[in-house]
Amino acid sequence: MKGKKTALTTIILLYFVICLEILIMISPFAGFFYSVFNPVLLTMVDHPATRWLTAFFLPHMVVPATPFLVAVRLLGSGLLLAGLAIFLVCAVQIYTAKFRRGGAVVGGLYRFIRHPQYLALAISGAGLAILWPRFLVVALWCLMVLLYFILARDEEKRMLRTHGETYRTYMEKSGMFLPRPLERLVLPFSASGRFLAWLVLAGLALGSAFGLRYYTIHHLSMWERNNVAALAILPEDGFKMEHRLGDILELPEIRRRLHPEGRYLAYFLPRDYVMQGMIADTGDDWRLYKHHHTLAMITDWVLHPFGHLRQGHHHDPNRHQAGGVPVTEPDAPGGIVRRLIFLRVEGRPEPTDRFGDLGLMVTRTPLFLADVEVHAGRLLEIRDLPAPTGWGRVPTPTF
Repeated sequence: MKGKKTALTTIILLYFVICLEILIMISPFAGFFYSVFNPVLLTMVDHPATRWLTAFFLPHMVVPATPFLVAVRLLGSGLLLAGLAIFLVCAVQIYTAKFRRGGAVVGGLYRFIRHPQYLALAISGAGLAILWPRFLVVALWCLMVLLYFILARDEEKRMLRTHGETYRTYMEKSGMFLPRPLERLVLPFSASGRFLAWLVLAGLALGSAFGLRYYTIHHLSMWERNNVAALAILPEDGFKMEHRLGDILELPEIRRRLHPEGRYLAYFLPRDYVMQGMIADTGDDWRLYKHHHTLAMITDWVLHPFGHLRQGHHHDPNRHQAGGVPVTEPDAPGGIVRRLIFLRVEGRPEPTDRFGDLGLMVTRTPLFLADVEVHAGRLLEIRDLPAPTGWGRVPTPTF
């Protein structure tokens, strides 16, 4: 029994490590974490049956274009904070009872629910799945819910052996994860019935993730002409793409890099856009794990989920990109500057629309970037890029 519990606890801890991937990804510990975890992700990427698990289903790099997506993103932060708050309240209650040797905790939240801490962790896990929306996180959240049910049943058996009829009476008045009247209404009583309910929950969670991905992709601000599709990080840049991108692609330095038989995806973004390292390796300034603003970035990620996408990361006023180009001022005097990061697209099914470049089985390889003064069509800088992103071969979001 001890070995079984240790194994279950290890799996649960692994889930939380993966759920907190984004926190580690922007910290100086990213290299150590991915030396262990990235081989797992790359193995999944190499197999068509599991590749979808490494993909993302909600906007993470792109500012959401609809009120619905904004509400979903804010819900993620709310669920995370609410779950953590409930967990801490329960923890204080439990350890206070242990310190006072008060026996089983049956007051406070425990008066209505026998395992409010597990419920709290499930709530915060759902929030993390929205904040770091990798399909793998959703799948592991479903596994976590099942494991918490198994652990809760085991704990209740031990409590019955220890407290006998007192705990049995408490069980008859309270629900396992929901208040008893509600739990009796929505959950079967038998173990097989509850397992079936878990299968339904897992199906709804994964189905919702696929539905959200479809909705997200078809509400992105995108532009297409011939063999090039472009995705705007800021929704309001869609107008600029529509009216100026065709002329920009005709600039000789850009046109000669785009072969007629190839397929390309271009990201249209501010020059100091904070997440550009996830698209391509554009320099050390955009490898966030090499900076020392982890706590500030985590706070922005949870409490200001869109502000950091628009304002860039915390600057050093004297910081410059490679080549000496200052990045404290994103726009050139008298004009709006945008950075175009071009990726080669392979494995795209035909025929399809421009959204096919974001498909689960499509390979996108960075090629070059171009900084352009949009209205004048003036090229400020162009340079080739290495194939990996700023995080190496770690599978990163595409939108």
